[in-house]
Amino acid sequence: MKVVVVAGIPGSGSTTVLKGALVNLDYVHVNYGDVMLEIAQKMDLVENRDSMRKLSPDVQKEVQREAAKSIREMSEENNIIVDTHCTIKTPLGFLPGLPPWVLEELQVDQFVLIEADAEEILLRRISDTTRTRDMEKLKDIDLHQQMNRSVSMAYAAMTGATVQIIENHDNQLEETTQKMIETLK
Repeated sequence: MKVVVVAGIPGSGSTTVLKGALVNLDYVHVNYGDVMLEIAQKMDLVENRDSMRKLSPDVQKEVQREAAKSIREMSEENNIIVDTHCTIKTPLGFLPGLPPWVLEELQVDQFVLIEADAEEILLRRISDTTRTRDMEKLKDIDLHQQMNRSVSMAYAAMTGATVQIIENHDNQLEETTQKMIETLK
């Protein structure tokens, strides 16, 4: 079956766009962070999702590996959309969200990046009271999106998958969702 990775930095709206598109698509939605959290909690490493990025890189790598195995098993019977982050900003720098051992396990067919302007992302983060987010400057948000573009192309080179970038600007959710549907059909 098909495996598609949809990614965007926190506040890009990737999950919102994806949920709207999935109403019209035959895919199972898997949030990579949720799978990682479930595994990390079973291992007594964290209590909540926002503490995941504080784990040491070695521990994050092991949790990533276990999540990839779990998702690959799901893809044997269903088309899967993996909702994730291409890069994770840690105290030690950016960590690839999908390193080689994860990509090998997932066997991705396509990468879709959801992006927005840095100003839009910053305002979305400020207004989201459901999460505890680190505050960043606009230049840091731009850098994170640039890192996602770079690493997604590296992922594509390693897997033979394609990369599509969809812009998700404020007040254009319907148009953005339609672009996502067209990309995934």
